Amino acid sequence: MVIEKMAEDLSKTRNIGFIAHIDAGKTTVTERVLYFTGETYKIGDIDDGTTVMDFMSLERERGITIGSAATNASWNNHQVNIIDTPGHVDFTAEVQRSLRVLDGGVVVLESVSGVQPQSETVWRQANDYGVPRMIFVNKMDRLGADFYNAVQTVHDRLGANAVPIQIPMGAESSFNGMIDLIERKAYIYESEDAVQHKIIDVPDEYKDDVEKYRNELIEKIAETDEELMDKFFDDQELTVEELKNALRKAVINLEIFPVLCGSALRHRGVHPLLDAVIDYLPSPIDVPSIKGTDPSDESNLIERKPSDSDPFSALVFKVVTDQHVGRLVYLRIYSGVLESGANVYNSSTRSRERAGRLMKMHADSREEIKEAKAGEIVAAIGLKDAITGNTLCDQSNPLLLESIDFPDPVLSVAVEPKTRSDQDKMGESLARLVGEDPTLQTWTDEESGQTVLAGMGELHLDVIVERLRREFDVDAIQGAPKVAYRETITVASEKQGKFIRQSGGKGQYGDCTLRIEPLEPGSGILFESEITGATLPTEYYKPIESGFREAAASGVIAGYPVVDVKAVLTDGSHHDVDSSEMAFKIAGSMAFKSAMTAGSPSLLEPIMKIDIVTPEEFLGDCLGDLNSRRAQILSMDQQANSQAIKAYVPLGETFQYATTLRSLTTGRASFSMELDHYAKVPNHIATEISGKGKES
Repeated sequence: MVIEKMAEDLSKTRNIGFIAHIDAGKTTVTERVLYFTGETYKIGDIDDGTTVMDFMSLERERGITIGSAATNASWNNHQVNIIDTPGHVDFTAEVQRSLRVLDGGVVVLESVSGVQPQSETVWRQANDYGVPRMIFVNKMDRLGADFYNAVQTVHDRLGANAVPIQIPMGAESSFNGMIDLIERKAYIYESEDAVQHKIIDVPDEYKDDVEKYRNELIEKIAETDEELMDKFFDDQELTVEELKNALRKAVINLEIFPVLCGSALRHRGVHPLLDAVIDYLPSPIDVPSIKGTDPSDESNLIERKPSDSDPFSALVFKVVTDQHVGRLVYLRIYSGVLESGANVYNSSTRSRERAGRLMKMHADSREEIKEAKAGEIVAAIGLKDAITGNTLCDQSNPLLLESIDFPDPVLSVAVEPKTRSDQDKMGESLARLVGEDPTLQTWTDEESGQTVLAGMGELHLDVIVERLRREFDVDAIQGAPKVAYRETITVASEKQGKFIRQSGGKGQYGDCTLRIEPLEPGSGILFESEITGATLPTEYYKPIESGFREAAASGVIAGYPVVDVKAVLTDGSHHDVDSSEMAFKIAGSMAFKSAMTAGSPSLLEPIMKIDIVTPEEFLGDCLGDLNSRRAQILSMDQQANSQAIKAYVPLGETFQYATTLRSLTTGRASFSMELDHYAKVPNHIATEISGKGKES
């Protein structure tokens, strides 16, 4: 049967991502995977700038991943679709959109530090999307490598049930292989430069450790399976097949996160990792079917099975501009078949589009295909209007999938073109970059006339300005970074907004009263009505809400967006002849501005969670510097010969922090930051900011 064959094919598909903290060796792992699967004939090297997945010149120069890259490989008669994601927090949106469409993930940890700050972020994102994962403890040959400590950090910092299915043989310079606990076999690398492993019996000196950790593994697996639990308590021997099947089920159900180890740079552990991806991570038919809503009736839930026979549905998760083929739209196909040249319905925009050519991607190279089926990740050429988060489907069977939420930018810079010719090109170039990156925003400042770029951090904005120069031949001068402040209220207030204009003939009349109330942080802005009866026609509610929301885009202190406020429509009046939607929109705006002024408005600043790892001898200098930046120290933990500091620090106090930290610690400390929350700005600083107004 055709359906049975499809199911069989899909069962041999893995859609996985490699995710990690920066410098954990994630891209090196991916490059070795491509080499050992035969997708590349030469091993890519970060230091040499020859990586396949980090193909942008900026990535190769800086030695970091900036954009997620898709590729595919074959292993043991399975198709493995791979997305390599950035490790730097400024590009965390790339991780987020990748996890949205993946079925499984490999989290790469560094053997000395274990779980690091960005590891926590990507783990949380994977939890949000329910992505089954395994863990690869990399760099086991590094000085200070400690596999068991790395596993413990997963328990302590992530609260996850990490269970080793391998243990290392040796560590640091003596690391020469791994032992598979399920099958009781050892993978040994007989020389320093050995690429292939040799399988041997467990060496005598490791037999006790193997039995100890194997029994722990069996107990953990048995806890997830009643039948195995009974056999375990009856002291019956569990077969390798039983253990593997039960472990696979537990991984897919997020009950166990298996841990492996190796040194990707020295080729060690990559083959067993690939085997484990096939054995334990899910195929598209192992995860729940995708669910969405009817675009014309959001209460009507619709399910699509990963089947060629179900109507076509796909999610756009990435858009890039390729200099050779133009706009590439990346799709995860959840059901049905997409043929090259087919018309599709964009249910997010309620419009029809044509998918011209279809491409299977291999980093920055492409292979044209005639059709793409359920479970596949492909790129389409010809979709002119589709953006990240849009749903594409069969028009006769419409479906709207949940979009992808991205964090708001926290930092902005002004950019000015150097020449008139740059001016002409800059607008179009920025529009392309904004279309690619959902966390990038741009606008023109009304007072200065400058173009403003807003993004997730200094590195993010530096990269964008550099891409303008390299990819679009636009030279731009970058101004000083500015913080994305917010405004809110601290007490409830109620005010009337009344708009009356009479200039002969039909006039304008709008009258409404709004009560605004402070909300919990992170609530955004809300609108509701308490009016009952016929006090005000319901047709004017929407214009009042529109006026409120537009006014909330620019607060009363310094013109920053208003957050965490609810507006409640409590009263109003209208005129049978002169009232209009525009009049009520203006009245809504007036009422909000008045109520906000009376609501003890407050200025909020973004507070970053900063994680610093520094050698002991520099601890005092680091703490002194943090105190000068209005930081709140949360914790200090010993890590080998280093101290790990966690703190909150206002974003406005972090500019050029990388340079300062490098200077304080002779380049030996590292740090990571991400937005945690917004908090009230101290009065003396708020006065200074409000005096300047919104300088963006």
